[in-house]
Amino acid sequence: MFEMAKLKVPVISIVIGEGSSGGALAIGVANKVFMLENAIYSILSPEGYSSILWKDSSRYKEAAEKMKLTADDLYKLKVIDKVIKEPKMDDKESFKKLAKTIKKEIESEILSMKKLTEEEVVNQRYQKFRNMGEFIKL
Repeated sequence: MFEMAKLKVPVISIVIGEGSSGGALAIGVANKVFMLENAIYSILSPEGYSSILWKDSSRYKEAAEKMKLTADDLYKLKVIDKVIKEPKMDDKESFKKLAKTIKKEIESEILSMKKLTEEEVVNQRYQKFRNMGEFIKL
């Protein structure tokens, strides 16, 4: 992750299924993080979270709600930059449509980031990582 943070080229991460564990941390060290609307992204599975917190892995549904691991939740918390809508996945054509949408998003972001200097790319990634999430004082 330290090496990724210093890369002088833009990094775009896209969560397409389940981004979890240490890999979830690495995915976050990017200039932009996109996520499919039905994907989940967290450093721990809901089963692991409920096992640690309540010593009961069967409470995974309750844990998942508290963890805020959905695309919409993470977008609101500013952990990810964009939610990519998914078509109803019932055939090959739906998959091709989704692939085209993802390609379009990547191309658009690359064009936008081409205007940045190497220093701006590194600084943008640093600032994004530093500003993730939200602290709420209770």
